[in-house]
Formats: sequence, structure tokens, C-alpha cells
Amino acid sequence: MLGAVLALALCALQFCPGVLGGVRPQMLVERSGARRLSKVGGFAWENCGDGRDPVVLKSLSVAPDPISIPGSLRVSAAATSSKTMASPLKAVLVVEKALGDLWIQLPCIDQLGSCTYNDICVILDNLIPPGTTCPEPLLTYGIPCHCPFKAGSYSLPASDFLLPDVELPTWMTNGNYRVRAEISNNGQELACVKLAFSLQSQ
Repeated sequence: MLGAVLALALCALQFCPGVLGGVRPQMLVERSGARRLSKVGGFAWENCGDGRDPVVLKSLSVAPDPISIPGSLRVSAAATSSKTMASPLKAVLVVEKALGDLWIQLPCIDQLGSCTYNDICVILDNLIPPGTTCPEPLLTYGIPCHCPFKAGSYSLPASDFLLPDVELPTWMTNGNYRVRAEISNNGQELACVKLAFSLQSQ
């Protein structure tokens, strides 16, 4: 369950291959005219459910600030779930970019932006094939990387990850962004998290 929340948060920044130890999936391949992401800063988060969501992110810390790409990322997180999360886990991402005092919603292009993923369990299976041992440090701390995610409390102490080069499409320019990520199962909202960050590319 924490693995799913972390995957959503980090895939929003295109970091999921580096953090989950998988091969860069097709949706993250380099694009024509892409630019190299160099820094991510101003990271902030909050739960956005109505207070009754069964899954709640208790803490999420990302350091340093700003994060240099490529470079090292230190993450700690904790989450609780009062319900088992099983496939299909639908994820809806709304990505917005600040334009002066306005926030403009970005479209979904090549599976990047304001996209809907019908089942993030399938995404996790593509990153880490079923039957494969979960990568460190998830394995050490007993955090599952495949559905279903049992009810309970999950905690990831401060852990270091190496981030690879990340390519951004030309339309994802320097600036401030915010992401709303909602996870649901058969129409029932299970979790909702808001992220805010700034991007700087070369």
C-alpha cells in the first residue's frame, strides 16, 4: 500500500524506475525534443481526502531540497490503511502548472500529465515482475511492491536512492507544479494526496 502511494508520488516526477528498481517503462521513454531535468525543489504534500479515506499518508519526507538530477534522493514515509487494497486500483492524476496567478491543467500526453491509469497494480507488475523479490529497501522493511496491499501500518525509514537522468518533453517547462493523485477501487475512493514542486531543466 505504501509502495503504491510512493509509486504514484514518484512516478508523477518520473522517478519510479530509480526508486522501485525497475527498467524504465515504455511510458517514460525519451521523446523527440525532450530536455534533461536538472533539479526538483519546493516539495510539499498533503492528504486531500474527506477524512474518511481508508488509506492515509501520515508522513513523507524528500531530501535534499532541491533534488539534483541525476543524484541521490533520501525518502522516508509512513502510511496506514484500514482496508486491503486489491486490483483494480484506478489512479487519476491531475497535473497543473502555475501561469502567473492561474493554475493551468496539463493534458495527458504519452502517459505523462493529467492521466488516468486503470490499474496501478499492472504498472507495478510491469516495473517489478510477479515472483521477483521486492527491491531494497522495501524488502528489508516489509513493504510490499505488488497488489494486494493488506490493511495495516507501513513505514519506510530514511532511505537513499540513486536517481537516473530524466528526460522531460518540451511542453513540460520550468516552473511550479501541483499534482492531485486519487486512488480508487470500483468507484470507492481509497486515498488522495496532493503534491507541489518546482522543476528546472537544462
